[in-house]
Amino acid sequence: MSIEVSNETDESVEIGEFVDCAKFVFGKMHVSQAVDMSVLFIDPEPMEQLHIQWLDLPGPTDVMSFPMDELRPGTQMAPVAEGTLGDIVICPQVARAQALEAGHAAIEEMLLLLVHGILHLLGYDHAEPEDEAVMFPLQRRLLLEFLATRESN
Repeated sequence: MSIEVSNETDESVEIGEFVDCAKFVFGKMHVSQAVDMSVLFIDPEPMEQLHIQWLDLPGPTDVMSFPMDELRPGTQMAPVAEGTLGDIVICPQVARAQALEAGHAAIEEMLLLLVHGILHLLGYDHAEPEDEAVMFPLQRRLLLEFLATRESN
């Protein structure tokens, strides 16, 4: 398993925390140890460029996911096959503003965005209400379980 995390911003990002969270989610979603993924933290300007280029939407967004091998969640008996899951791009400045508005820590918002991005890479979506009803509770449960393990260490 290769989880590469890079920070191209001046924001402080604890890379190990994001690697740990990704590994936790991979375990819960039965993703093989032979899967690769990258996470990139970027500033609002390059995030806005990606947002316009890929979604034709103005302004920076919080997170974008770029799936590669179209891998799907596995089961305990049949984990996700090996391959490249894809790339997740997070904008810490947008995440911090969202965290402030929501009343929680910026790190928790960024970890939520990571979980959200991983689920997108695994084929989850929230465009339709029935899809959102599956994805959002799952991402919340995964994040809360990860945070609970983090607090017990």
